[in-house]
Amino acid sequence: MIRWMMVTLVTVHYSLFTASAQDEKTVMFNPVEHAVISQTIAPDARGAGMGDVGAATDPDVNSQYWNPAKYPFCISRAGIALNYTPWLRQLVNDIDLAYLAGYYRIGDYSAISGSVRYFSLGEVIASDGMTVKPYEMSIDAAYSMMLSEKLSLAAGIRWIYSDLRYDYSEDSKPASAFAADLAMYYNNYLMLGSRECQLGIGLNLSNIGSKISYYGDDESQFLPANMRLGVSLMVPVDEYNRFSISADANKLLVPTVPRQEEGESNSDYQDRVRREYSDISAISGMLKSFSDAPGGFSEEMREIQWSIGAEYVYHDQFSLRAGYHHQDESKGNLKYFTVGGGFKMNVFSLDVGYVISTARSNPLDQTLRFSLTFDMDGIKDLFKR
Repeated sequence: MIRWMMVTLVTVHYSLFTASAQDEKTVMFNPVEHAVISQTIAPDARGAGMGDVGAATDPDVNSQYWNPAKYPFCISRAGIALNYTPWLRQLVNDIDLAYLAGYYRIGDYSAISGSVRYFSLGEVIASDGMTVKPYEMSIDAAYSMMLSEKLSLAAGIRWIYSDLRYDYSEDSKPASAFAADLAMYYNNYLMLGSRECQLGIGLNLSNIGSKISYYGDDESQFLPANMRLGVSLMVPVDEYNRFSISADANKLLVPTVPRQEEGESNSDYQDRVRREYSDISAISGMLKSFSDAPGGFSEEMREIQWSIGAEYVYHDQFSLRAGYHHQDESKGNLKYFTVGGGFKMNVFSLDVGYVISTARSNPLDQTLRFSLTFDMDGIKDLFKR
């Protein structure tokens, strides 16, 4: 039971531990709270190796998470990727994230894609002595289409399932919900001096859907609806070398829990929380999330997480990556550098990403991610030989 409480608190509110480690100054800690934290974890080594960027980077098999509108611009006809992340290894040794993604281009202008995400919290000893294995998972599919040679759109649907029970009482039950994604990707070439560079701009609205509940509608929680906006620039150095730099801005479209005002009784405060937060719909919460921060516009800006990353590619085979991710300390204090690399053959590619935290006592420090990607065109060519 003790271990279950620790794992749940770290997983659902792991940012609290990083923010509370600040001893240099007092921070008004006011994170944006939501359910199904596993949906916000970057699943692949390439994006994670560049500081968690991916809205506008060069398309790859794992674009389903970052921006599914990129798939029609993929060179290969189809691909599939297996991703694995040992999660929070600084605290426990059996929390894992597995992610399977794939796509298939239909003709020259559209694609279908999908992914399966499984997040295991390991084994937990419940209050009655039983061993339970809480987990979260999701299955999604998307359709993307080019509107022109430079612009594409995508729409997706996701089923989310979460079973975090440590007992099997009648009051508790697994939770499930449906959500949708809407995405846009712009890809163009421009001349910088004598070099033809590639410019990408991406927007992904993800997890737009219903609320989710473990104990009935009276205690429903918001899904991690999210808006991700990114830009990327690829510069070819010569025939064999190219360099790209990318940046993402990321904002949760989830309302902030109201603060208790000075002189306000606990009962009045709970009634106000119910009216202004708990009882509002998911769509109302998304709209409210742009203007409800107690600190006004400055606090709304602090809710934006930003990432910047760079990638160097040699001969389209070897890759080196680095990046930085920033979250304001009042909203979670997730600040870390990332590094990574990859090796690509005709049939498959292997990528690794690594997190180096800049905040003390961050359980994400030293997190490793592994990605194995298969190119279906390469496999087909292999069997033709």
